[in-house]
Amino acid sequence: MRIGARHEKVCSIISTLNGRELDWVDEIRYLGVFIVRANKFKCSIDQAKPAFFRAANSIFAKVGRLASEEVIVQLLKQKCLPILLYGLEVCNLDKRSVYSLDFTVNRFFMKLFQASNMEIVKCCQSLFGCELPSVLLTKRYDKLIDTMTNLS
Repeated sequence: MRIGARHEKVCSIISTLNGRELDWVDEIRYLGVFIVRANKFKCSIDQAKPAFFRAANSIFAKVGRLASEEVIVQLLKQKCLPILLYGLEVCNLDKRSVYSLDFTVNRFFMKLFQASNMEIVKCCQSLFGCELPSVLLTKRYDKLIDTMTNLS
């Protein structure tokens, strides 16, 4: 995989010592983060969103409508949001990707509260203390920078 100005150029075949050829790929997984071929360093969120929905739907499957909304939102914050945000604080996400992450959480709240009005969804998020990924990523990035500056 190539990252940089020549990321679209055809590359020559690379062989290992035992004669196997290495494949050129458009995406690699490194420490759970998917890095994609692009002009600049870029991470993909395409695998994080389905994983989030699998975790959220498994919560619904186990507790259904028997548990209160407070319990379900707490489970979302503790179990599902870390899956969605794993390792993304080190990635420089574009606005479209951040909005897509926010929309993913908003869709969960729409399903939980059976509402399609965004004002209701935002009010529920505020009442239950659930921050959107855009806010959480900013906090996590700031914490990462503070940690890195304190190490030096």
